[in-house]
Amino acid sequence: MTKNKMADPDDGLFKPGSKLKHIKTGGFYKVLLLANIEATLEPAYVYESMQSNDFWIRPKAEMEDGRFELIAP
Repeated sequence: MTKNKMADPDDGLFKPGSKLKHIKTGGFYKVLLLANIEATLEPAYVYESMQSNDFWIRPKAEMEDGRFELIAP
């Protein structure tokens, strides 16, 4: 059995501190870090809503599929 590689923060399209806009909702978010989902070890972003300060986790593949765009700092 091959052990899955843990997420490397430099592997993500969005780096910690990046500010993003959700294309569909128009919400703004700040990327906190790239982590792993415990059950699958799938890489996932941890990010914060810049409006409500709620925290979210989304799989890396889903986060990078075009539903978010990087905004200028």
